[in-house]
Amino acid sequence: MLRFMPVGDSMTIGSAGEHTWRYRLWQHLCGAYGGPFTFVGPRETLRDPSTDAPTSSAYADPDFPRGHLAGWGEGWCHMAPLIGEAVRSCRADVLLVSLGLIDLGFYTNAEQTAANVRTFVTEARAARRGVRMVLMPVIPNIRAQQDAPFAEQVTEFNERLAKTAADLDTPASPLLLATPSPSYDIHTDTYDGTHPNASGEHKLAAAFAAAMWQSWDLGGPYTH
Repeated sequence: MLRFMPVGDSMTIGSAGEHTWRYRLWQHLCGAYGGPFTFVGPRETLRDPSTDAPTSSAYADPDFPRGHLAGWGEGWCHMAPLIGEAVRSCRADVLLVSLGLIDLGFYTNAEQTAANVRTFVTEARAARRGVRMVLMPVIPNIRAQQDAPFAEQVTEFNERLAKTAADLDTPASPLLLATPSPSYDIHTDTYDGTHPNASGEHKLAAAFAAAMWQSWDLGGPYTH
């Protein structure tokens, strides 16, 4: 049984009524991956917009393994201290990580955020020596479009993330950098300039799927 753990911020946990990219990737893998697999994590809920708390179970389609380690307003700095125990307790084999926007927006600069990525990787590997990871760069968002200094930090962090992934990749614990779709558009793939709508969910799922297919021969081309 291959165990995937989605790790992320608001774009990964999602809000009540959404499918989430996690569901879209699960759908894809059901057809493309030939062996048994599941999604794991210490959390299962969505954010409830009425209370701004992660208490909702109202998925658009709840019939999939909903385990994850994602939180609205959480970043690398929040997940680095949690990932070891989450990997250990859930026996995660593959981490699918989409973080960074929150860090750069509120907590750390590009250099500090990249340092937290290294801590995250170290803690995950300490918990499970052969864990594999796919890291998503910070994707297009409305703040980067409107705030030039923030956009510069996003660009710098994404460059540092690529270098970190290359530096820390090992045969025993492979580390991949996902490539977001060049067609990802905040006006058509999000509902507020940041959070993915249905088409955005598919494009995020496709980016993770393509990285695993092209580098590990895991799954297949994303066709949804």
